[in-house]
Amino acid sequence: MEILLALLFGVLLAAAVYLLLARSVLRIIIGLLLLSNAANIAIIGAGRVLGTAPPLVAPGAEALAASASNPLPQALVLTAIVISFGLTAFFLVLAYAIWRSEATLDGEALRLAEPPLLPSTDPALAAQAEPAAQGRGSALPEREGA
Repeated sequence: MEILLALLFGVLLAAAVYLLLARSVLRIIIGLLLLSNAANIAIIGAGRVLGTAPPLVAPGAEALAASASNPLPQALVLTAIVISFGLTAFFLVLAYAIWRSEATLDGEALRLAEPPLLPSTDPALAAQAEPAAQGRGSALPEREGA
């Protein structure tokens, strides 16, 4: 069983790296999802997979039985799954917002949409590079008194 988990980990990791190197934002998000699943499989594989006894400490004993599976990696993976789901949902909403504002999810096209003078440490150059100063309009409302 551990060999099967190791092979699955390798396949997921290879697919995740391939997708993370893509130009599309959506493929990068899918690559991050596959990478988190590969990490979960690695954590599960690090614990005992084929435990035959329940992971309960017997009365009077100080540790789990030798044939019990370790419950700690399972708890860690359960937490990681919830965090991964939340992060994926956030990234998908972020990708949708990018697609609505720029009408593309291509990384190179998004790089060209960035103002040329940003980031700048000079406040005058930074103000000059802002989209509102270039006539594109700003997505954020202007602050009063600023």
